[in-house]
Amino acid sequence: MKEKDVRKCYILPVGPQHPMYVEAENLMVHLDGETIVNVDVNIGYMHRGIEELMQRRNYIQNIYLAERICGICSGIHTVTYCQCIENLIGLEIPERAKYIRTIILELERLHSHFLFFGVMAYEMGLDTVFMYTWKDREAVLDILEMISGNRVNYGMSAVGGVRRDVPENRIPEMIKKLDYLEKRGQYYAKVFYSDKLIRKRSVGLGLLPKKLVDKYSIVGPVARASGVKTDVRKDIPYLVYDKIDWNVIVREEGDVLARIMVKIYEVFESIKILKACLKALPGLEKTLKVKAPFVIETNEAVSVTEAPRGELFYYAVSNGTDKPERLRIRTPSFVNIANSLGILLKGQQLADLPIIVASIDPCFSCCDRVTLIDVKSGERKTVDEAYLKRLEERK
Repeated sequence: MKEKDVRKCYILPVGPQHPMYVEAENLMVHLDGETIVNVDVNIGYMHRGIEELMQRRNYIQNIYLAERICGICSGIHTVTYCQCIENLIGLEIPERAKYIRTIILELERLHSHFLFFGVMAYEMGLDTVFMYTWKDREAVLDILEMISGNRVNYGMSAVGGVRRDVPENRIPEMIKKLDYLEKRGQYYAKVFYSDKLIRKRSVGLGLLPKKLVDKYSIVGPVARASGVKTDVRKDIPYLVYDKIDWNVIVREEGDVLARIMVKIYEVFESIKILKACLKALPGLEKTLKVKAPFVIETNEAVSVTEAPRGELFYYAVSNGTDKPERLRIRTPSFVNIANSLGILLKGQQLADLPIIVASIDPCFSCCDRVTLIDVKSGERKTVDEAYLKRLEERK
């Protein structure tokens, strides 16, 4: 920013505690009147040391740690983690387990997208739509409860397969609920696309040009809403996504409404995938899991999946023990928050900031990372309670 521009701007801190989000984040918004000139994105308030904790626990304990990285994406984190460890071993899971994992992941996508619709409506002041979408989201949680007994953390995936089967006697009930969700999705497609207030608050706002998507490695529905046809489920198929007929939803506008509509039409594709998987289950062999070794020889592997918010990447290194040498996680929110918010907000009005930020569906708790490096020796330091207390005593 030029010096003359800085002099006429003032800086408004948004967060780290802010009513827009339960999670802590901080945006230092540079304003010229009500117009946003620049934004400094500061994350790191939700750090929990997940990667460091994973290096201190064995491969089985880490499944449940991965599940708690994000409440909305708990299923995709466990599947991606288990796939990564299975790749370390060279283990092929049973066909039925692949179908069941796919069912869990697409239900979770529905869960995430309906939650997103409610948040977007809430940010626009449409509390009725917020309550409608979250009420309909209960139907998704009901199906997850039928399968796993839980509504948020499902505890379904295991290294080598899955822990529970889908109750075949309840499949007709599940399909009935999916039919209901499909009708509600059609209703929300009409509401979000045609409502005059929603269009005023979303059309042409938070533009992300297609040429910047690849430049800044934007992923998921945010990229697809800017005309980039990218989806790990198609690009690098895993589980049974290459055995089912479904489409990648893409829009060209690149604004807030486009990001909403991509997710609305993804609801129909997820329902299509779910129905195909549920109908295929009765004809599959009942094997749910194959045995995996507790100790893994020295190796390295990656696993890439499509979370509701975009590409999720896991990297693991084994060292011949029952604990990983290294686990690295890259979540879609980390990329989208850091690389796109400055572009989306620049030139927009301050009143539109909550809507634009919400439109990328950020998850701050699943993307924060911290590494301390000694500037003299270059040595990496582990952050623990004792170390933090020593820092506090120095003040």
